[in-house]
Amino acid sequence: MDVTFATEATPGRPNEDHLIATASFVIVIDGVTVPAGVRTGCVHDVPWLVRNLTDLLVAGLSDDEHATLRAVTADAIRGLRRRHEATCDLSNPDSPSATLAMLRLRGGDLDYLVLCDSSVVLERHDGYEVVTDDRTARLPAYDIASVARLRNAPGGFWVASTDPRAADEALAGTVPVGQVRRAVVLSDGAARYVERFGHTWADLFGLAERDGPRAVLKGVREAESAVASGQRIRGKQFDDATLALCIFEASA
Repeated sequence: MDVTFATEATPGRPNEDHLIATASFVIVIDGVTVPAGVRTGCVHDVPWLVRNLTDLLVAGLSDDEHATLRAVTADAIRGLRRRHEATCDLSNPDSPSATLAMLRLRGGDLDYLVLCDSSVVLERHDGYEVVTDDRTARLPAYDIASVARLRNAPGGFWVASTDPRAADEALAGTVPVGQVRRAVVLSDGAARYVERFGHTWADLFGLAERDGPRAVLKGVREAESAVASGQRIRGKQFDDATLALCIFEASA
């Protein structure tokens, strides 16, 4: 598996996305920005959670290549709890959190897992399979109190934070690697290239392979900057953006 990648912060802000890529797995973590004034009950910030979650996931994937991605994710969240349960209120629903997307090459199989709105997109020989959890797009309300109540709760949405049960809610599966030509693992900020700005997945894959993943992020930034001042859009005008392109030797 040949992997190229790029990540870019929201202009003027630290990057709360994180990416790790090896010849056998890719992890993209998108830290969830805490709204101003919200008390998280945690002495740590979102980048701390993202770094520690990444470390624990890498350890889990490296220790047992046959463990399911759900098991690796649940164990990582348990490990994360242990790292700050003595200093932080882990019952607070606004505790720092992150979305997650993983892809792992295991022999002749390709395993994937998506938790919340990061994505894995598989380019099969007959089209594109988009794996993303859209529950955050279908919440009954989006005020701060409602989102806190619905986070990691039945009928709401699930993220990597303090509850290892979130791993059971992740979208996960396995496909034969011979059925996949290329794949991308990306945060929702990079997925805007298709989902908000009108390009196709074929456009994204083509640009990423031809000019590199950073060219896709450049296209996202240009489109975000072109949004007229005062124009109503859903969500943030700018977002951290991360994309990894995976090309498989058997299909190259």
